[in-house]
Amino acid sequence: MANSDLYAILEVERTCTQEELKVSYRRLARQYHPDANTGDPHAEARFKEVSQAYEILSDPERRANYDRFGSDVGAGQSPFGAGSVQDIFDMFFGGMGGTQARRGPQSGPDAEVSIDITLEEAAFGATREVTVTLPQRCSTCDGSGCAPGTSPITCEECHGAGEVRRVRNSILGQMVTSQPCPRCQGMGSRIETPCVDCRGEGRRRESVTLSAHIPAGVEDGSTMRLADRGPAGVRGGPNGRLFVHLRVLADPRFVRDGDDLHHEAHVAFSQAVLGATITVPTLRESVEIDVDPGSANGTVHRIRHEGVEHLHGRGRGDLFIHLVVDVPSDLDETAEELLRQWATHRGEAVNEASGGLFRRRKAKK
Repeated sequence: MANSDLYAILEVERTCTQEELKVSYRRLARQYHPDANTGDPHAEARFKEVSQAYEILSDPERRANYDRFGSDVGAGQSPFGAGSVQDIFDMFFGGMGGTQARRGPQSGPDAEVSIDITLEEAAFGATREVTVTLPQRCSTCDGSGCAPGTSPITCEECHGAGEVRRVRNSILGQMVTSQPCPRCQGMGSRIETPCVDCRGEGRRRESVTLSAHIPAGVEDGSTMRLADRGPAGVRGGPNGRLFVHLRVLADPRFVRDGDDLHHEAHVAFSQAVLGATITVPTLRESVEIDVDPGSANGTVHRIRHEGVEHLHGRGRGDLFIHLVVDVPSDLDETAEELLRQWATHRGEAVNEASGGLFRRRKAKK
């Protein structure tokens, strides 16, 4: 992805706002999520590509560096990529500019998992147990890869350097290149008696349960990055990262808009006309609100600080109660007659009583 256009990956313009970036990322993440494309390796690769692009562009500093250099160059890093000026001197002049670094065990790869959380957990935060099956450090050899009582020996070919160098002559003089040692795979040491449980790899695939702290205020599609909780590296290498994708389950009571919540409260026609006190839910308990006499359908009541906690600050959003006035459709003869008297009293024209609403419904049956 290093040579790809991150904006093109996220299907946005280079001048897009952070909000436009977020909207496009959520759309693409839902479209290519592995759970929605079971067995589709292209969708999985596309999902990872989109997630990595958003991780860079959603950070203002990293986005500015990307716009400037065309790559994810952090503050103080070299714009020549993952290497350094010292690496360039080493390549052309055989390491004359400094000492040679051993490669040694490499970090494990990254892994990802998705979990479902409730709206309440997203609003207030929670600690969830996540069970994953990943390469874990072998307990028999403690990750060394050696049989108990033995230890690695220094590689005879690279003499512990982890890399071998090749010298060739050119018109510019001697050119020195280096590559991982083929005999020890860049480790600098070899195992003569491997551990029988992990076969010298220093890790075994096992199920493990981790505790993941979900911060208050997260949204659907958010991703948590757990450093050093991913797959173990080979032969004692550090763990990679574990990315936890959060899916917020729909709550039938509320619709979320940012940190605000919206709820539809149904009231009877008589309650809307005459006024009433009704009970409405919040995320953790129920509260009572007063319906004013003459409230129209769609009237909104605002309950402050009963929404979702702010992710990057103190306080909470609000809860908005939308009144839905239910018009009765199953009147009996007595109720219909009372309504006609009420209409007559108010001077309101209504249809003639052609058999009555109740009798017409009965006749249709």
